[in-house]
Amino acid sequence: MFLLVSAFACDETKSTAEISEEESRYATVGSVERLTSEINTFIAEGAEIEVLASGFEWAEGPLWLADQKALIFTDVPTNKIWKWTEEDSLSLFLEPSGYLGTEATKKEPGANGLALDAAGNLILCQHGERRIARLNASLSSPTADFTALVSDYQGKKFNSPNDLVLNKSGQIFFTDPPYGLDDWDTKELDFQGVYRLDTDGSLHLLLDSLNRPNGIGLSPDQRTLYVAQSDAQKARYFAFELDEDGSVTDGKVLLDATAAVGESGPGLPDGLAVHSSGTIFASGPGGIWVISSAGAHLGTILTGQGTSNCTFDSEEKYLYMTADAFLMRIKIN
Repeated sequence: MFLLVSAFACDETKSTAEISEEESRYATVGSVERLTSEINTFIAEGAEIEVLASGFEWAEGPLWLADQKALIFTDVPTNKIWKWTEEDSLSLFLEPSGYLGTEATKKEPGANGLALDAAGNLILCQHGERRIARLNASLSSPTADFTALVSDYQGKKFNSPNDLVLNKSGQIFFTDPPYGLDDWDTKELDFQGVYRLDTDGSLHLLLDSLNRPNGIGLSPDQRTLYVAQSDAQKARYFAFELDEDGSVTDGKVLLDATAAVGESGPGLPDGLAVHSSGTIFASGPGGIWVISSAGAHLGTILTGQGTSNCTFDSEEKYLYMTADAFLMRIKIN
């Protein structure tokens, strides 16, 4: 069952604009752990985590569609993409989103990470199909018609592409952990890679040294690639320097969260979003970690759930978070 939570019955004499922010339309949960005063630059004292919808199996891949003022996000185990708007609440956006076959036992068939290219096309990490694909349909009336952009490295199928980010040149950076593989799948690659797909279709392996590469993002100047590693024994956020061609020239551990695993609440480093200031909002133990570009942990948005991913709207007014069975958001300064 999907639940849209309202905290009050709207007074018909009030317009939406007249309802104060203190009268939240939604139930609220969690809290904000403030480790430094710098976090107050982004999240005001008293800001609350709102629950917008619930009932999903594992929500992921949130993406803001500016022209529709809508958020779309995946429910990976159910092979669906959902759409949420302030006006119309929740609706089914696309099914199937990833796996197009008939194997009923596939545990993570759906799409995971989502992004838009410069032309406004939806680009998907299709876990179940083990590929990066483009949706060949209008986002105002989508149908499950896809074109595979890349599905293998040197003739060997990917594990299960998980998350992606595009730069201004149209290059696609993506991670390929094994989470979408089933027992009956054949793992053809003996590593978990981070790749770059160029606009001419050429594929480049950037990294093969990370055990569980997952969330991925770019700094505002697009010269630093951030990668989260979802390994409970080495729960880390990495920063890799990129040259003008988009190749990795150097890298470092930006922040190690291993000590917080199991202590700060459920969750591991997973999806992430980079604010226009360069500050990183990244899934981690307990919720969303707010991390400076220098690697300082400024605080945590404590959702109380294993939190998979997050994204901003186009004005960076809200941070939207997919957290297990829930879609949540918090207001950003």
